[in-house]
Amino acid sequence: MSGTRRSGTPSDRVRVLIVDDEPTLTELLSVAVTEAGWRPYPAADGHSALRLARGCAPHAVVLDGMLPDLDGVQVLRRLRYENPKLPVLMLTARDALEYRIDGLAAGADDYVTKPFSLEEVVLRLRGLLRRAGAEEPRPDPSVRVLGDLVLTEETREVRRDGTAIRLTAKEFELLGLLLGHPRQVLSKAQILSHVWSSSFDGGGNLVEVYISSLRRKIDKGRAPMIHTVRGVGYAIRPPEDGR
Repeated sequence: MSGTRRSGTPSDRVRVLIVDDEPTLTELLSVAVTEAGWRPYPAADGHSALRLARGCAPHAVVLDGMLPDLDGVQVLRRLRYENPKLPVLMLTARDALEYRIDGLAAGADDYVTKPFSLEEVVLRLRGLLRRAGAEEPRPDPSVRVLGDLVLTEETREVRRDGTAIRLTAKEFELLGLLLGHPRQVLSKAQILSHVWSSSFDGGGNLVEVYISSLRRKIDKGRAPMIHTVRGVGYAIRPPEDGR
């Protein structure tokens, strides 16, 4: 499975306790947790899990309902006794309603029935971590936001104050370049190089034409965001930025 690794030392990463007596599954879950940017702490039985939880202070737990020593619900109750707010995702090979009820009654936050996809486990864990305040939502790299202006690269959509704005391909590229360098003044030469891959004579006039067109569409009837710095170039700033 794919994911984005986070930088940082192990101590500043989200810690996930993984409790399952199947070595292969535990390894797969550990890899999935690592690729999600978190640090896995695997345990093969209930007693080991409880000892490990006291040492690592996990932010979340993935807990199998059937363990070789303690029942998963027993482990869950003990974890809940020591940390009532600890997010717990239960795993079970049994999908009977009574088992789900027992787990949820003991304090499980969510339930996944085997077989399951690793992507589903990671998504459910991420939701639990966010609700617990252990992980902030990750920004979507395809979306650029400045003030009330939003550009979405994947769908090539632009909105300001919730209103859709239609741009040509080059206007979209130009706006994307400006949003990629908020508050930074870009020269005409820089804009030509990035948007048109050119420095031909008369290019300065071309930039002026497109800036003017973009300004009409983005700023018309609104607080201006696209600014001209005489003799230097152009910059985009949020409406509330007085600089």
